[in-house]
Amino acid sequence: MTQQAIIIDTDPGQDDAVALLLAAASPELELLGVTAVAGNVPLRLTTLNARKVLELAGRTDVPVCAGADAPLGAVPLVTAEHVHGDTGLNGVDLPEPALPVDPRHAVDFIVQTLREREPGTVTLCPLGPLTNIALALRQAPDIATRIKRIVLMGGGFFEGGNVTPAAEFNIYVDPQAAHEVFTSGVPITMAPLDVTHQVLTTAARIAAIRALPNRVGSVVAAWMEFFERYDEEKYGQDGGPLHDPCVIAFLLKPELFTGRDCNVRVETQSELTRGMTVIDWWAVTGLTANAQVLRHVDADGFFSLLTERLARLG
Repeated sequence: MTQQAIIIDTDPGQDDAVALLLAAASPELELLGVTAVAGNVPLRLTTLNARKVLELAGRTDVPVCAGADAPLGAVPLVTAEHVHGDTGLNGVDLPEPALPVDPRHAVDFIVQTLREREPGTVTLCPLGPLTNIALALRQAPDIATRIKRIVLMGGGFFEGGNVTPAAEFNIYVDPQAAHEVFTSGVPITMAPLDVTHQVLTTAARIAAIRALPNRVGSVVAAWMEFFERYDEEKYGQDGGPLHDPCVIAFLLKPELFTGRDCNVRVETQSELTRGMTVIDWWAVTGLTANAQVLRHVDADGFFSLLTERLARLG
């Protein structure tokens, strides 16, 4: 089996944590490293949480590097403790990890890894704000042609935003970084709110995960129940969207998803629409497509994959 080499850039977050577990449990993926960025909670906590999750998965072979602690420019960091809790992983207490923080800065790790690997063999998987990815492209423009693809969770179009009427959280936190990534020329696949809002943590799906005969099942079920309460109240539905695991599921089973190639631009200035991903779904601008935009997903197939993989851990 030929493995896909990936680096996950993340700001855990319960849904980020589930994405990490899904990747850790999937032999099709060679997880080269995890780079942490400030987002859902500050960098100190996202770095800690990534280490906790990898230890839970039994993947202490994977290096964890701390990255950017603030967005590009003089922009204050926006966090989401109101969704994820004060630790970012509220819902269950995981032990302090023995897995150390890798001494390399996340940006240096990304650049070094891309330069050491054959061009076109490493996929970057950003699950949070795109600060580390933009900084890596700034520091080493030569890596743009070495990246196989960037598969990211972020943005929205038909669903609007989830932090403002126009903007999804990951893009809103650092719109300048998102702009630089989307104009980098690197092939991009984006999983926006339009697709992530279709994978809902319903009571039946959580029950199936809780019933798994391992520690991971009960932990993930507890995370989902904490995480979903905010969206259930907001949207009036059974379950909350499980955003970030869509990135990993796409790598494993792209046939679960449908979408189309579009031109995507990011608004960086407007007070009203800062962080908006302007997706030219109907090709009205005549601009060249720069991203594959995922639109629909087989939610039952997604949760079957997730549950089967989580069962392999521990």
